[in-house]
Amino acid sequence: TPSSFTQLLRRPSPKLIPNPKQQPLRNITHDSCSNDSNNNINNNNNNPLHPNDVVKQICLTIRSKPRWENTLLSDFPTVTFLDPNKAVNAAKTFLDFTKYVPDSVGFESYVRCLCESGMVEDALQVFDEMRKRGVCPLLETWNCVLRGCIKDGRVDVVWKLYGEMMELGVGVDVDTVDCLIQAFCLEKNVSKGYELLRQMLDDGYVPNKVSFDKLVFDFILDRKYPRVSALLHIMIAKGVNPDLYTYQQIVHGLCLKRMQREGLRIFNDLKDRGYAPDRIMYTTMIHGLCKIKWIGEARKLWFEMIQKGIRPNLYTYNTLLYGYFKIGDIENALNLYKEMKDKGYGETLIAYNTMINGRLEDGLNLLHELVDHGLRPSSASYGPLIEKLYETKRIDEAKNLWNEMQEKGVEPASVCINDDVIIGLSNKGYVAAGIYWLAYMVKNRLLPRQKTFENLIGVLSQKDMLDVGQIALGHMFKIGAANPLSPRIVILWECGYCIKGM
Repeated sequence: TPSSFTQLLRRPSPKLIPNPKQQPLRNITHDSCSNDSNNNINNNNNNPLHPNDVVKQICLTIRSKPRWENTLLSDFPTVTFLDPNKAVNAAKTFLDFTKYVPDSVGFESYVRCLCESGMVEDALQVFDEMRKRGVCPLLETWNCVLRGCIKDGRVDVVWKLYGEMMELGVGVDVDTVDCLIQAFCLEKNVSKGYELLRQMLDDGYVPNKVSFDKLVFDFILDRKYPRVSALLHIMIAKGVNPDLYTYQQIVHGLCLKRMQREGLRIFNDLKDRGYAPDRIMYTTMIHGLCKIKWIGEARKLWFEMIQKGIRPNLYTYNTLLYGYFKIGDIENALNLYKEMKDKGYGETLIAYNTMINGRLEDGLNLLHELVDHGLRPSSASYGPLIEKLYETKRIDEAKNLWNEMQEKGVEPASVCINDDVIIGLSNKGYVAAGIYWLAYMVKNRLLPRQKTFENLIGVLSQKDMLDVGQIALGHMFKIGAANPLSPRIVILWECGYCIKGM
């Protein structure tokens, strides 16, 4: 980031980058649609058409029927043309099918639409094509792409794009710097984000509230409470008043750091000062209390919320259900689950996952039941079951469930946090699977215990598989967990080579 934003915080006019070749724009969307205009896309069997086929029919109508704009709605009575959730997919299919090349304004609108719909990878492809064509997008579009990358967790792309902005001389504004502050926070470098915020303030600019909220939350997680207090005072002084969401983030952060007592004090203090907590804030506080088994306090807030006319939703019900299971109150948990089903919340993935985690003895049956109801299991569905099977030494059953999870394309995020899974797999002979899970932990920045590495090297040494052990050590060095090597790992490694006669 630059040393001063005084000269950079400006909005430039659109700028063309010379490109003498001016090659025709390549296909800017996926090549998944056929170009053959002779394809029969009429719906002759009365089955519902795929949205892409509908778009193709509309394109043909526009190109072949005079005054099509007068009859389009009647020709396609079942199509909702103004549904914003489907607009971006329709635009993609339209551009691909017709090979239409929009102007720079159209391109930028399309990129922003893709970003706002969460289709960041597609947006980046189109964005890249724009620049290859010689068009420097407006700052508004740069910022939209940066925000999309932030939401998608693509911090590396954020810094790459920002570097390109600097090379092209694109001025930045407050929205740009908001993205940079959030990027620092995503990298767990909240102090750098705070420095950038202070730098902006010194240059006479005030960041948007989203930057303050993000820094407040991350400083809570880092237990840097004086910084939190300083930020709140800065917000008030600069006219960016903390609101209910800001305080909800504080309460949530405190609960994550097992400081529920302090979180509850702030929650009650807010009510005394005239704030009216909403359903999200009540749910956050109830969940925090349930995590430390303060079910009595959680129930008080539950009934207080209902008394104030705030009805529990799926997440609020699920939170209290989790709390009952946490203290082993199966009777109240089942009664609450029955109430959830009566209100239409029972047969949902969230509810099933909580029931699976709370009643592991019935977990496999519940897993099959949720599939029968047309739900797709998640890592939270499989994780507790797999961990329980490993704890009870039922390794083969756990491996089968793990294979099923992979076949369904479910990422094993929550399962991999349990280091014992890696050792259990390796001990049973599933070494490749154990190494895969270790690599997955490293990829997701989850730090396994040193003991896990030591045990894994020990297993591999006994099985005469030190070549695989080198892979494990590579993962250890990658995250700094084996620098320096522990004495036990060195001994195990040397013993393994002695066994091999090396």
